[in-house]
Amino acid sequence: MNKSEEMFDIYDEKMNWLGQAPRSEVHAKGLWHATFQCWIVSLESEEPALLLQLRHPDKDLFPNLLDISCAGHLAAGETVQDGAREMKEELGLSVDFNELVPCGLFAEEDLMSDHLIDREFCHVFIYRCDQSLDKYVLQADEVTGLFKVSAAGLERLVHGEIEELKAEGYRTGGNGQLEETSLLVSLNDLVPHPAAYYDLVFQTLRKHALFV
Repeated sequence: MNKSEEMFDIYDEKMNWLGQAPRSEVHAKGLWHATFQCWIVSLESEEPALLLQLRHPDKDLFPNLLDISCAGHLAAGETVQDGAREMKEELGLSVDFNELVPCGLFAEEDLMSDHLIDREFCHVFIYRCDQSLDKYVLQADEVTGLFKVSAAGLERLVHGEIEELKAEGYRTGGNGQLEETSLLVSLNDLVPHPAAYYDLVFQTLRKHALFV
């Protein structure tokens, strides 16, 4: 184990705590661990939009794919409340945990390869933020872009009702500066989450009148 390697709390499939293990072992052996995930919804325009981050090309999991607005592993000993720090680290947002709307817990398993299995207990939240995309401060070694998509369009995309969805936002250019751009996003461009995961998010958005 590398001395600087992150340590995670590990669990059994019923979320009973088993101990701690380094990140590489957790993913190599497919050990259950906890993550903090927050979807940012923007009502800046008339139609509700969700923010997607573009993952850095050097990430060990799902490089160069679009994913949850903000997400990160909970380190050993951290609580779910501590996860709110990810908002500041990845996006430059100072957010109090009590401002987040909880969606619930989602257990997700991704078999990446024979040597990489990701089993996460995802603590999922929503945060409303109507600021423009160019106001976000992206963590350079984690996030290389931030895009806005129609919430209704994303729901249709993940349920196979449409094949592409327009995303507008910013990505890091060759000079390290954010450049305004747009993309046509298909399911292949997204980190693969099951439809049931997205349904948890959309149900919560509707419950809190953030999405019709």
